[in-house]
Amino acid sequence: MQYRQLGDSGIEVSAISLGSWLTYGVGVDDSAGRACVDAAFDVGINFIDTSNVYGRGAAERFLGDVLEGRPRGSYVLATKLFFPMTETDKGLSAAQVATQIDASLQRLRTDYVDLYQCHRYDPDTPLEETMEALSEVVRSGKARAIGFSEWSPEQIEAAVALAPPHVKFVSSQPQYSLLYRRVEAKVIPISIANGIGQIVWSPLAMGVLSGKYAPGATPPAGTRAAGDDAAFMKLYMTDAVLEAVQKLKPVADKAGCSMAQLAIAWVLAQPGITSAIVGASRPEQLRETAKAADLAIDPALLAEAAAILEGVRVS
Repeated sequence: MQYRQLGDSGIEVSAISLGSWLTYGVGVDDSAGRACVDAAFDVGINFIDTSNVYGRGAAERFLGDVLEGRPRGSYVLATKLFFPMTETDKGLSAAQVATQIDASLQRLRTDYVDLYQCHRYDPDTPLEETMEALSEVVRSGKARAIGFSEWSPEQIEAAVALAPPHVKFVSSQPQYSLLYRRVEAKVIPISIANGIGQIVWSPLAMGVLSGKYAPGATPPAGTRAAGDDAAFMKLYMTDAVLEAVQKLKPVADKAGCSMAQLAIAWVLAQPGITSAIVGASRPEQLRETAKAADLAIDPALLAEAAAILEGVRVS
């Protein structure tokens, strides 16, 4: 497994990170989830990402249970806040930051998280208030570093301008893949200039880049597109996109890897990318995906993959 520094934090994380949205504590049986976490450690993944809102605390509780007994220094743990936990507990106010970090630590059964992230921007709270509250979390030792997810270029620049005196962000968690590249224009350049690393989610475009969905065909039973996530995937589930994705198969064959490995290897080869978050409901799925971190694919093949999808990108 390859390891990279997270922004200018000094924290080293695996190039593949384990995510927990819609899986652990919620959609995946605990025994299968535990097997996936064990497999993550087996393949060298040391970076685990979650959020207080995943299963309204269920994902954090699961991780707190499954990680108990492992040396705390053997893994890097990240969680988030912003989305409603109750009708009144939401956002990034100072009171919420103080409340939610303590609740997350209790569920995770740890004294600190390595990375505490703003799950979105809060337009109802002054940015200065949020940054001061996050800085206090770091100064108190409850988090080693802070980050954000899906902030606009203007919001990022405004936060960077407040540090110092406030603690600086070291990470960004955007959606990014061969099919979704919006952050390349401004977010990634701003981040590189300010020591902020990208921890990207959905590097497989919700599984579409694995090639499992055939154009014109009903999604296979048990897949995300056949379940409750279908609404999230409409942009990707067009015949034009699916037909183009199938053209990646010969490229993956030339690279000696699967289509999923090719897509993740492309992400990891892009400027400013620190880690790609992957989900897994089965250990073997994770072991196969994790191999992407160590692939040495000819840059010409990665460029060919990007060119194939250029005309059907959703962003």
